[in-house]
Amino acid sequence: MTTKTTADHAGHENPKIGADTSNRDKNPDDWTTGDEPMTGAQASYLKTLSEEAGESFDDGLTKAEASKRIDALQDKTGRGK
Repeated sequence: MTTKTTADHAGHENPKIGADTSNRDKNPDDWTTGDEPMTGAQASYLKTLSEEAGESFDDGLTKAEASKRIDALQDKTGRGK
């Protein structure tokens, strides 16, 4: 049986091991890169969701805006939840 430790190979503690380091719950308004243009992956998924929801696709959103729009369209379409 393997046990997970919080020390790396040099014996230093790693605060990320065992911690929830996910950004899923972080508010997009607090992202340091939230004002940058949305990523290609966001644009692709947002376009798909927009089509499924029968809504227009805005290709000029920021990363944070796209994330919020994805959340809203996922709620509307029932995807991703």
